[in-house]
Amino acid sequence: MTTPSGANPADTAPDGKIVLGKNQYGKAGNHVVRITRDTARHEIEDLTVISQLRGDFESCHTEGDNSHCVATDTQKNTIFSLARDGVGSPEAFLLRLGKHFTTSFEWVSGGRWAAEQFTWQRIKVDGKEHNHAFVQNRTETRTAVLLIDKDGPHLFAGLKDLTVLKSTGSEFHGFPQDKYTTLVETSDRILSTDVAARWRYNTAELDFNAVYADVRRILLETFASVHSLALQQTLFQMGKNVLQAHRNIVDIRFSMPNKHHFVVDLAHFGQDNPNVVFWAADRPFGLIEGTVKRDDAADDLWESVAGFC
Repeated sequence: MTTPSGANPADTAPDGKIVLGKNQYGKAGNHVVRITRDTARHEIEDLTVISQLRGDFESCHTEGDNSHCVATDTQKNTIFSLARDGVGSPEAFLLRLGKHFTTSFEWVSGGRWAAEQFTWQRIKVDGKEHNHAFVQNRTETRTAVLLIDKDGPHLFAGLKDLTVLKSTGSEFHGFPQDKYTTLVETSDRILSTDVAARWRYNTAELDFNAVYADVRRILLETFASVHSLALQQTLFQMGKNVLQAHRNIVDIRFSMPNKHHFVVDLAHFGQDNPNVVFWAADRPFGLIEGTVKRDDAADDLWESVAGFC
């Protein structure tokens, strides 16, 4: 196929001109450990950070012109440099990063910054908390995402891998039956899941650590106290309770695998099993996901939270 003199074949493709779509780039996996040692009692903040910039980067992609390409190494160095003045909360730290990049480079119009924070607890010696020795608490990972675009900053917070279980107070029955149905209805079962939740704020002026702690409390207390007829019901009530308690949260999204526990048949060994011995199956598993929102909340901002444009 011939093309007009000097034309790029890609620009005259049969299906129309090929152009650059939404894009972002940056540095991921920046593992920052910040120790506050102002007194003999040290504090530890441990998080991994992603920085991805959006803006006028077309010539970098189409021409190899790097005059607007803020090096990913520069983004990494900025993260560690800003940590020198403390972290405070993942949300506050991401807001500082976003402000830095969007005010330091005129062609950077926005971006996506994300963090996962890991929890450390003090080791106790003779019943007293040690001043500078810690053990990692793997109960859950705290998460945060900041998006900056023409409409301003959009801030998301959350957690993942919050493993919970209740040994009773859960039922599952009344579901459709067809020729493929083998699941037995039950009025007493173990309910267990790994809670992953993300919620969206309508303001950047909050005590994020305090709100996070309270949302976590609400999620746990609701899971424990709701007599569950389905994991979906529990999910909705957890989200509803969070929104009722915090007017600065617009919506909350959940992904919750149903960690099945099946009663083991011990009849072969001449034993009964009154719901005391279970086989914990790791796969396949039910995956329950949903959003609980205020009725005027828009959904379009969520598409970038997972990491893509």
